[in-house]
Amino acid sequence: MKQYVFTIILTATITFIATWAVWQLSLRFKLYPGIRERDVHTTPTPRLGGVAMFIGIAAAIGVSAANPFFAIMWVPPQTMWAILAAALLIAVIGVIDDLWDLDWMIKLGAQFLAAGIITVVGGLQILSLPLGEMVIVSSWLSIAVTMVAIVVVMNAVNFIDGLDGLVAGVCLIANGVFFAYSFILTRDSGASSYFNLASFIAAVLIGACIGFLPLNWSPAKLFMGDSGALVMGLLMATSAIALTGQMSSAAMNPQEFGRSQLLGAFIPILLPVVVVMLPLLDFGLAVFRRMRAGRSPFAPDRKHLHHRMLDLGHRDRDAVIIFYAWTAVISLAVLLMYVGSREDWPGQYLPGVAFGVIGAAACLVVTLLPTHRAPAAHAPAPDEPAPPAASMETR
Repeated sequence: MKQYVFTIILTATITFIATWAVWQLSLRFKLYPGIRERDVHTTPTPRLGGVAMFIGIAAAIGVSAANPFFAIMWVPPQTMWAILAAALLIAVIGVIDDLWDLDWMIKLGAQFLAAGIITVVGGLQILSLPLGEMVIVSSWLSIAVTMVAIVVVMNAVNFIDGLDGLVAGVCLIANGVFFAYSFILTRDSGASSYFNLASFIAAVLIGACIGFLPLNWSPAKLFMGDSGALVMGLLMATSAIALTGQMSSAAMNPQEFGRSQLLGAFIPILLPVVVVMLPLLDFGLAVFRRMRAGRSPFAPDRKHLHHRMLDLGHRDRDAVIIFYAWTAVISLAVLLMYVGSREDWPGQYLPGVAFGVIGAAACLVVTLLPTHRAPAAHAPAPDEPAPPAASMETR
């Protein structure tokens, strides 16, 4: 655990320093776009925070190469190099888009290329699927499913990037829960070391979010932009996929962890999805909404979940905190269910279910009963297409 804490502190420190430097340089050279119709902020703000986050992430990965505790990650080294190369590609594409707006087809192609680097070069793949029982998939199907999963999560995280501190905080909570889950899973598997790649990536992302959030909290001085949100999504998907190989055999043999019920067997598969449930929900609704209107699924609009929160009457900061609460309640409820599934006693899932029901009820009340009236500026946009824009970013 000390090594992971060191990784978090190191990443957070480097990211914070880099974030301050990027902010200063962006202001000095006026590297920020104008205000768009769908934007919530009213002051032109730099969107290159993802550069600082990538610097912190890359530095942590580089330091891990010299740390004996993480040596197994670098044997063979192509997996780590593939992850770093894919993140660099997405960061560069994101920076270009944040500054000049790329066509969405170019961005999507780059995302699939990055997913291919991780899947084919890095060898990280979804090896089995829960189709009633765990089914081992063929190599070509494994590659295809893995690449699609990575691209979907990348865009899901990017789609919720619309309020100060929203993505950084949601990802901080999600990766915190996922880190605890992967650490417990590794311990339960009887491994000789508590190290695993999924926990390392989660720790790095926790540090990156901590280091970036101070300058991104409302009122934000710097946005992470596509270069940050897409890299976060890429690495979150990668960490979940890295864990599938470790848990696939356990999921097919629930008795290995003392779980005799089917639900307990599949909780390890559900939790990596649950921690990004809100981004995935927003992504799915946005794609359905836009395609039903005959538009591109990546055409920007002002109807995301965070926009609807503002339309209900929530202030920006209140809406962000409510998103934090939903993320924590959903992910912690499933984590508690997993912890309970390790015990052989009646009502083993009750603590997790009770926490989830009570927490969801509280979140629902707060969500639907805002304390402020919706301002006119936050009125829902009409159904006609938004002004021409090539970016897939929603801020």
